Amino acid sequence: MSSQFRILISSCAAAGVLFCAIHGGRAAEHTKDSLETVKSRLKDKSAVLVDVREQKEWDEGHLQDASLIPLSKLKVEKEAEKVTKDLSKKKIVYCHCGAGVRALTAADILKKQGYDVRPLKAGYKDLLDAGFPKAGK
Repeated sequence: MSSQFRILISSCAAAGVLFCAIHGGRAAEHTKDSLETVKSRLKDKSAVLVDVREQKEWDEGHLQDASLIPLSKLKVEKEAEKVTKDLSKKKIVYCHCGAGVRALTAADILKKQGYDVRPLKAGYKDLLDAGFPKAGK
């Protein structure tokens, strides 16, 4: 094997390790569904909205009709079973967080459980700005 070929192979392997390190090995990508499509599917009840932020963030404000399933609980198998028991596998699950990163991690976990999950890139404040209603107190 030539030294140039070895360098090329080593570079590709290093790039793969770096990619996994940056992306946490996750496979999920943000949904391509527009926010208008998300709103429409929520309205016609073909989808549900899941907030994967933590309880304290939820308590500071959350979206109307969203359900709280904190990422920290999804990461613990026994907790995940409890917090997802009422989540329908017959509906699209749109998940959101504060800025879109935790939604990807949550999507990976939920996909492994058999959900049609579509993580939103838009975070909580972006969704409010896009016209998603804030829950009343």
